[in-house]
Amino acid sequence: MSDKKTTVQHEEGLDIPYDQLDPATLRRMIQEFVSRDGADWGDTGCSLEDKVEQVLQQLRNNKVKVVFDLRSQTANLVACR
Repeated sequence: MSDKKTTVQHEEGLDIPYDQLDPATLRRMIQEFVSRDGADWGDTGCSLEDKVEQVLQQLRNNKVKVVFDLRSQTANLVACR
């Protein structure tokens, strides 16, 4: 049996309405998000702009949201539950 204690970390964040962000800032955030894995979307017949538009549509449909993490002081896109 292990004496290790499991620590559960809770995120502390604020939901940020995407439509209150500067459109250029939101677009750059989405571009960074969809290119994190280093994928070359042109190889799959899908451009970076296509992926950005897909994420924008997910934001509009409340499938994805913008969350500002208070601990790291960063914003991220996360799936809605």
